[in-house]
Amino acid sequence: MEKKKCPQCKNLILKTSPTCLYCGRPNKFITKKYVNKKWNEDNNENVFDYIFINKYFLFILLLIITIVIIKLN
Repeated sequence: MEKKKCPQCKNLILKTSPTCLYCGRPNKFITKKYVNKKWNEDNNENVFDYIFINKYFLFILLLIITIVIIKLN
């Protein structure tokens, strides 16, 4: 791993780290694109499937409750 000196505190930090571990100075400009690339790349499918399954479950549950209420009347 390549290291460089932090311009603020002069400690060695990795070039790939987003901030200095010692003083907290940003090493890179943290943008929405950077955050999405780092964190949301692997989780997009899981979040979509989770939301989609819950909507279908709620719809089926409402349908069953409606049918039971109609049958009881």
